[in-house]
Amino acid sequence: MTRPAAVLIGPPGSGKSTVGQGLAERLGLPFRDTDADVEAVAGKPIAEIFIDDGEEHFRTLERQAVARALAEHEGVLALGGGAILDPGTQQALSGHTVVYLQVGLSDAVKRVGLASARPLLVLNPRSQLRKLLEERLPIYERLAVISVDTDGREPAEVVDEVAAAIEERTR
Repeated sequence: MTRPAAVLIGPPGSGKSTVGQGLAERLGLPFRDTDADVEAVAGKPIAEIFIDDGEEHFRTLERQAVARALAEHEGVLALGGGAILDPGTQQALSGHTVVYLQVGLSDAVKRVGLASARPLLVLNPRSQLRKLLEERLPIYERLAVISVDTDGREPAEVVDEVAAAIEERTR
């Protein structure tokens, strides 16, 4: 069975794409981001999917993208921040090397910015981000087999820690 070497989860601003690309490079593996897969299938950016088709349609596309990537991709996979909300996706992640990239509100706001094009953060981004972090935290923690704090750290430091944790798990 094909299986990603690592599946990165975490809220917006946790560094899933940046760390994922660095980790893939470090491991000599391809990188894949399910948000990019959704945009490719829809033929438009996620923000437009939310506006034109609604969140429910986006979540359907996201669920399909995650299932496809988990079945096909052997490298490092980054999931959209809300992908873990789907019970089927939660179940599908069982047995995978799921890496939760932790980020506090302050660092997430700095990374995402307050003038964000992220659809769930349009109105009052700080408040919305706080709410997302609180709602999703228990799910991120339950799904993770590796958790790494990203606050105040450079992406290369986080990549080092994740790579070491994956190596430790494969021993």
